[in-house]
Amino acid sequence: MKKNVLLILVACMVISGLNAQERRKTSKQRAEEENVDKELVGFNPNKLFLGSGLNLGFGGGQDFSSFSFGLNPEIGYSLAKWLDVGVSININYFTFNEANISKQKSFNYGGGTFVRIYPISDFFIQALPEYNRINTKLNIEGDPVTYRIKQNAFSTLVGIGYGKRFIGESSFYTAILFDLSNSPNSPYVQNSVNGNSTVKVPVIRAGFNFYLRPKSRK
Repeated sequence: MKKNVLLILVACMVISGLNAQERRKTSKQRAEEENVDKELVGFNPNKLFLGSGLNLGFGGGQDFSSFSFGLNPEIGYSLAKWLDVGVSININYFTFNEANISKQKSFNYGGGTFVRIYPISDFFIQALPEYNRINTKLNIEGDPVTYRIKQNAFSTLVGIGYGKRFIGESSFYTAILFDLSNSPNSPYVQNSVNGNSTVKVPVIRAGFNFYLRPKSRK
């Protein structure tokens, strides 16, 4: 009799333990499902990132040379595994020299919005329309006067890039971009003094981003 009572007690304890484990498992699954729902619906702070890019551009020919250098702080949001959007600020320095004709030095600042599309892993296509304010110093060969020119211009940088991107953790990238706009005042387009040539300076950009609330690798 005592053995039967003991077996019944042991069985009850096992069943109770299994039920508790099942309840814990169900609660965990429910929490995971709620997290999935949060991932799919509404704003997720784990997908918000900050970062900066470093610009380097150059060009040249028989009678001219150009060089650019700049920084591009940005804030963005990963809408999906294949799509990032955001806003960026640009601060750039440019030089353009024509042999025996002129020397130009420009400083520009501005901002814009960007879109990065990842059609396949680690590769992306980027579009970045910008508005810029440009301050230029121009020296013409044989003229002692330094001309100071202030201009405004829109530009549309488009290009391709490569980088490792882990939503919720960090990312780094390298890209090459060209200005597809036709604005003659664009800081990414250099015009000769006599108007006989126009050079679209390729922009090589390397940068990094980190997410504000690191969570997990995806």
